[in-house]
Amino acid sequence: MTLAGLKPIAVTMGEPAGIAPDITLQAWLSLRTKYGPGFFVIGDPQILKSRAKRLGLHVDLAIIETIAEVSTVFKKALPVLIQSVAREPEPGTILPTNAEAVVGSIECAVAMAIKGQVSAVVTNPIQKKVLYAQGFEHSGHTDFIAALVRSRGFTAEPVMMLAAPGIRTVPLTVHIPLKAVAQALSVEGIVRQTRVVNADLTRYFGIVSPRIAVTGLNPHAGEGGALGGEEQSIIGPAIEILKKEGIMVEGPLPADSVFHAEARSRFDVVVCMFHDQALIPVKTIGFHEGVNATLGLPIVRTSPDHGTALPLAGSGKANPTSLICAIELAAAMADHAQQRPQ
Repeated sequence: MTLAGLKPIAVTMGEPAGIAPDITLQAWLSLRTKYGPGFFVIGDPQILKSRAKRLGLHVDLAIIETIAEVSTVFKKALPVLIQSVAREPEPGTILPTNAEAVVGSIECAVAMAIKGQVSAVVTNPIQKKVLYAQGFEHSGHTDFIAALVRSRGFTAEPVMMLAAPGIRTVPLTVHIPLKAVAQALSVEGIVRQTRVVNADLTRYFGIVSPRIAVTGLNPHAGEGGALGGEEQSIIGPAIEILKKEGIMVEGPLPADSVFHAEARSRFDVVVCMFHDQALIPVKTIGFHEGVNATLGLPIVRTSPDHGTALPLAGSGKANPTSLICAIELAAAMADHAQQRPQ
């Protein structure tokens, strides 16, 4: 990966009472001496300064006013574009009055990405419950970012992809009860999301002809209808449509045998029917390296695949690996998109 001419990456503040400040500081310490591009944080410098002192980390901060400053200061200091919170929280104790700043950080990052000022957006974990109480109307990060993109006249068909070393998965349904999954699946939905996956594995990962596995919903992929009919009535017909479009897709495959090393080597991604079917293998294979990447957007967006971990905030026990991997993956995705012929 050359990363030639790649613009800086915007990292959002996340929940300031959680581990976001901790892992951001550690990510800078890890990445400042590696390949570019640099990244900057849209956040409150006082929180970062206080958390660094609490953790015993020697991190200088550089307050920036323009993105052009990042490249000149990144190796010596963590660049911070100021997004002040209402009040500095104690680690682990959320202050609802800071919700506006948390949301503002995301809005700022997305706006810069849409304008082409940054190469990618990496979002630190947020505490959705406290945002809801302050009037946040979106189901989560991804839904909010998609709405911001659409409000600026762009198309957004967001699809969640989880990535860890040696594995990529896509859950077709996400945060719904397991008993509602079968009703939520449709031929149209499977076709639509798999098209996005196919296109963006080429656009953002440089895979010319992606090899896509699609799991079944039921044990043994329904065993010919004996254990459920969704494979025959929904999943199979969707796969046939995709094959006719020239997409290299195989399935429905039993979910209990598609994730071992030999099977994974045959595919670039596994499209799964529900949340745990996709997340369990990723977190088993690469718990700390897991990254959430949003496909189907006109911008690159990744996120660490974990939450705010309030009890760990300020303790020194938070592992920054997922954020580091999210920043590195965002850079790689942006680089592939930049090099792709228009």
